Amino acid sequence: MKGYNCAQSVTAAFADLYGLTEEQALLASASFGGGMGRMRLTCGTVTGMFLLAGLESGTTNPDDRELKARNYAMVRELAERFKAENGSIVCSELLQMGNKTESAMPSERTAAYYKKRPCPELVRCAARIYAQMLEEKKSV
Repeated sequence: MKGYNCAQSVTAAFADLYGLTEEQALLASASFGGGMGRMRLTCGTVTGMFLLAGLESGTTNPDDRELKARNYAMVRELAERFKAENGSIVCSELLQMGNKTESAMPSERTAAYYKKRPCPELVRCAARIYAQMLEEKKSV
């Protein structure tokens, strides 16, 4: 509710777990708001979870197919859980926008903006899903 985009809100909430400052998390996820640069594609809350999944289970070794597969499986699981609760992972579908095209200019964050958007609840949902996955991973 401070004006950050959805991806930033999810990513920054977990930054400390990965040794990132809030500023680093906000910068790393800045481009993913509005369904990736306001193109209304994959929801920013979901791409925020995906970014975190890379920090949690990604690899820096381009030849490690097993680690890549483990990371991709985590991404798919996060997407499925989010979709099961919200019906989609696509920003325009979640906002019920149809094929409406918008400019790159973000909307002003006002009380009216937040009142008509499901974004705060989607951020909470994504953060909860990610936290649950981390808890499940710890108990294995």
